[in-house]
Amino acid sequence: MASEVDTRPAVPAASRARELSRRPWLVPLLAVLLLAQMAVAMVTTAVRQTPTIDEPVYVGTAAVYLHEHSLRLNPEHPPLGKLVVAAGVALADPRHDASFEGDQGQVGRHLLYASGNDPWRLMLFARLPVIVLTLLFGLVVFAFARELAGPAGGLIALALYCFSPDLIAHGSLATLDVPAAGFLLTSVWLLWRARTRPRLYLPLAGVALGAAVATKMSTLPAVPVLMGLAAWSVWRATAAPGRGIALRRAAAGAAVVALTAVAVVWATYLMVDPRLRWAPEQPVPVVRGLRGLAVELLPFPEAYRDGMRVQFAFENHPWQGFLFGRLYTGSLWYYLPAALLVKTPLGMLALWAAGVVAVVAVRRLRPAAPYLLVPTALLLAAAMEGSRDFGTRYAVFVPMFLAVAAGCLVAVGRGRFRVPLVAVLVAFVAVSSLRTFPYYLPYSNEAFGGPAKTHLRLHDAAVDWGQDLGRLADRLREERYRGERIWLVYKGSGVPSYYGIEAADPRKVPAREVHGLLVVSDSSVAKATGRLAELIDSSRPIDTVGHSITIYRR
Repeated sequence: MASEVDTRPAVPAASRARELSRRPWLVPLLAVLLLAQMAVAMVTTAVRQTPTIDEPVYVGTAAVYLHEHSLRLNPEHPPLGKLVVAAGVALADPRHDASFEGDQGQVGRHLLYASGNDPWRLMLFARLPVIVLTLLFGLVVFAFARELAGPAGGLIALALYCFSPDLIAHGSLATLDVPAAGFLLTSVWLLWRARTRPRLYLPLAGVALGAAVATKMSTLPAVPVLMGLAAWSVWRATAAPGRGIALRRAAAGAAVVALTAVAVVWATYLMVDPRLRWAPEQPVPVVRGLRGLAVELLPFPEAYRDGMRVQFAFENHPWQGFLFGRLYTGSLWYYLPAALLVKTPLGMLALWAAGVVAVVAVRRLRPAAPYLLVPTALLLAAAMEGSRDFGTRYAVFVPMFLAVAAGCLVAVGRGRFRVPLVAVLVAFVAVSSLRTFPYYLPYSNEAFGGPAKTHLRLHDAAVDWGQDLGRLADRLREERYRGERIWLVYKGSGVPSYYGIEAADPRKVPAREVHGLLVVSDSSVAKATGRLAELIDSSRPIDTVGHSITIYRR
């Protein structure tokens, strides 16, 4: 006998829903305003930021997809996210030099700076499709939370999503982290809906899951979990005469999701090159043991499997990390939770925690717990095992999933002060987010000193990803710095000379010759040793640019 699915919100939420129904225009208006605020923040950020370290690779690869239909670049990431970027690149219609030979980073920089293109315009067009996709994922967050907790819950979840500094920062870049996380959330939402209409929503969930896997390989650990959720959704929806038939239908539902996902991955590679030509430009690492066997068993194109081998080689590299002033080699298992603690608004942290408790503890919300919390916990655990402690972008799915959980708080009990408290915390989040505008990438919350102090605790994509080269050029053109000799240590993919910055590397001359302005990216400051550390220690900080670059006088 089929189990009934109770998706009704709690009585207080239902009461508020009736109040909102008297003003049917209010909920869509508030949702539009929240998304409009996020869109303005992301577009404003995208317009002002120079290419981050990874973006030229993706933009250059997108141009190669469009003009050469070749899979040769950036095999460590599947094509779909770069096809999204390619939509913007196609609109920009840049000049592409197919004869240029170089690695994927060089191809991107050549496209931006040496092919007669305007890098400001090209980067904005490349970022716009990711911005649009980020806004659409906000609608998924709203719809998911609304189904669990009514219109008020949907608005709370959407507000937390739209004011998340991490989502604004990475949703405004031509990168892959937000698209992969958003596709995964969409798949989970569709699996939740499959509890009532499996035939409609299971294939759609498979498409969304395939889109996530075809964007970033880091989403692969979620595949068995989502297959299990698919089976559970079918089990809940099945009115079968016997347990055996129900089990077979549940297994068939999981298979539908998996097979659809595999088909989507193949389709993305065929979209780039219908002949699936694959000739890697660089040697592909050999992966042995269980990892090697897992790669061989993946039902994906050879280019995907070789990309997995490259990713495993990255995991074996001794990367440098930086956390709370400590420079280290390797990775710390607690890095991501610590980084999230720094880079998440305090009100959001409180609402996340309360939302998790509510979803687990409240009977009517408990059916959603496996859908919201299990994928989040598994992906976070997998990311914590990674070797690259480069910021919270590897956990950008957390503010998406937990925003939905936090929206469920309005469906809990009848506490007199509960709704006002939630409203105050959401307002606190909004104020904290708006105060950091337009410097979302180096955001940290008030407990850690705000964005001006983030570089003391974190580095790389958490604070300084090369995004402020243009702002640095503007600063150095000010009257107070004109005529000064500039020494630059810049960590990024931009070309300083294009922006009018004529500088020398202070590490290549004797220290006694370094006089004037010493300009250093904060990630380089965090990792400074030897000559650079001596130069910084014997200089005086006089200015900062975008909370990511420090100017010293020497």
